[in-house]
Amino acid sequence: MSPDQRFTRWVRVALATFALLFVYFLVADSFMPITPEARIMRPVTRIAPELSAPVVEVVVEDHQRVEKGDLLFRLDPEPYEIALEKAQLNVEQAGQENDRLQADLAAARASLTAARANASELNSERQRAESLIGRQSISRQQYEQRVAAANTADSDVRAAEAQITSLETQLGEEGDANLRLRQARNALSNAQLNLARTEIRAAEAGQVTNLQLQAGDYVQAGQPVLALVGIGADIIADFREKSLRHVHIGDEAKVVLDALPGHIFEGHVTALDAGVSEGQISANGQLADIPTSDRWVRDAQRLRLHVSLEHPLEAMPPSGARASVQLLPGEHPIAHPFAWLQVHLISWLHYVY
Repeated sequence: MSPDQRFTRWVRVALATFALLFVYFLVADSFMPITPEARIMRPVTRIAPELSAPVVEVVVEDHQRVEKGDLLFRLDPEPYEIALEKAQLNVEQAGQENDRLQADLAAARASLTAARANASELNSERQRAESLIGRQSISRQQYEQRVAAANTADSDVRAAEAQITSLETQLGEEGDANLRLRQARNALSNAQLNLARTEIRAAEAGQVTNLQLQAGDYVQAGQPVLALVGIGADIIADFREKSLRHVHIGDEAKVVLDALPGHIFEGHVTALDAGVSEGQISANGQLADIPTSDRWVRDAQRLRLHVSLEHPLEAMPPSGARASVQLLPGEHPIAHPFAWLQVHLISWLHYVY
């Protein structure tokens, strides 16, 4: 065989190989897609105090494992202890004020009884005076004095009734339904809650990471000062959108972690994100910002799906650890062996890079 013939043969072999690989790529991208753009995401809780105060003690250490409810750090409780004592005094004062109002109300009711008795007596005298003046047994001046006294007694009755109404309004309902007591007890509960909030505890079990907080730091309410990485794991994988045409929730998936080369973990698709940031338009009052590109073939849009492992990992990798995900959508008996070969090849390659 001449050199030209050998060259021609190798060119044909190369072209045939390229054509086969091209066809394989097209088929694999639809029926056994794989991506190295995957990560292990663990829930990260950003711990923020609900009060603004200096830190007096940091109980945990960096990288420490904590359980739900464990104490993380303490704020200076002194101002809130003072506020709690003031609230307790206000509750006591409210009780005393109610006692005083009840005593005043009892006195006002007794005064009303006396005023009514006096008014009844004076009105009787006015009636007798009216009959006497008709017979001219008393003078006109005496009659007018008795009428004025009766009118004054009636005014005293109305004043006593108004005083009782005012005291009843100030006192309000009795017992636990009393407004003054409820307001004072509400302030007391708020002071107790604020004092309890000086101890910041873990909302979930996890691991403290990147701890920079120290005693003496002044923290602001609502400002995160500590990160807590949870114990759960969610695997997110980004695929070209055309690669997900045949993928459905529950489809089989195989996961290879960069940190554990040679190990293949079984999983399944749990969710597909409904969109990406480019698919969201903000109502900012601006005109449309249309991106320009001089490329003939634009980049493919990637969409994100979520994978859950069939069995939990013995050692939880850090959040953000890289992984590769192989999907096996549908029932394609020919595609599955090739998918098995792809994912094992990736797992072997992880020993190298």
